[in-house]
Amino acid sequence: MTELGATLDTADALVARGRDAYDADPALQLAFEALSSRVGDLAKRLVALDPEHFSAPLWSAAARNRDIVAHHYHRIDHDLLWQTVARDFALLRALLDEQGR
Repeated sequence: MTELGATLDTADALVARGRDAYDADPALQLAFEALSSRVGDLAKRLVALDPEHFSAPLWSAAARNRDIVAHHYHRIDHDLLWQTVARDFALLRALLDEQGR
């Protein structure tokens, strides 16, 4: 399994704890920030290594999201962060699986 696949699996397991757990636990919110950063960094690497296969806009969106989380962490919208990890990471997983990586 790829590092990105493993990271997306971890995100999926944390999302499964539910929105109430996320809202109540600052450590879980920080974990979502770390996952967003890692996924974005890995997305950047994949795009750089194989831009033809990783040309879907969601890949570059993941990379931009990483920059926001890493550099503007004081302005993170936790509702938007939940949506990103809960919804968009599942879409990234589908793209990754589609490409057989």
